[in-house]
Amino acid sequence: MRLLLVEDDVRLSQSLVEIFQKDQYGVDSVFTGADGLKYASSGIYDALILDVSPSGKDSISVLKSLRDEKIQVPILMLSSKDDPDSIVKGLDSGADDYVVKPYNTEVLLARVRALTRRKGAIKENSVTIGDLTLDKNNCELQKVGGDAVKLSLKELQIIELLFDNPHQVIKKENIIEKIWGEDSNAEYNNVEVYISFIRKKMEDLKVKTRIRTARGIGYSLEDSM
Repeated sequence: MRLLLVEDDVRLSQSLVEIFQKDQYGVDSVFTGADGLKYASSGIYDALILDVSPSGKDSISVLKSLRDEKIQVPILMLSSKDDPDSIVKGLDSGADDYVVKPYNTEVLLARVRALTRRKGAIKENSVTIGDLTLDKNNCELQKVGGDAVKLSLKELQIIELLFDNPHQVIKKENIIEKIWGEDSNAEYNNVEVYISFIRKKMEDLKVKTRIRTARGIGYSLEDSM
């Protein structure tokens, strides 16, 4: 799952990125409203975390522009303003939730999880295809009724994308955009390496479910039982 953070305070941005990454999110961070609008328009993000006063472009304008363009990414606003008028204005302008600074980290993460659930980005914490189960909470692949193996963050993000779109070929360029980010220097080889890692773990579990290659295009998760 990938988040876009728009926060003009560099130190706070770095702190938030660490918090989200520790909770198994992929995160891209930008520091201006204009960049936030540009990145969010790509459609690759599961949620947008927007500071109420990003430099360069007012956050309310960013909200309205996104909604005017029919971009329905869930948006959580962060603000030091706790007066009812500011909260109402943010929500009425298109935000899905509003969190006042300073915030409790666990509460913030819970609000993000709730936000993505409402979008439907998180369907279940545990999902099974064929004889293979992905346990998102514990970052594990499990053989039904059998052993389990731990996944790295990138492995989890890639296999989650395949589980969320079973029997559909996910293009390599879409995997790079979703997992590494739009402006990443990642190449097809990076995807191929992590697919190889995941396949090895699936082989160790001796499952029949397979990641199939669409040559020159991408990958799909198939139930081979």
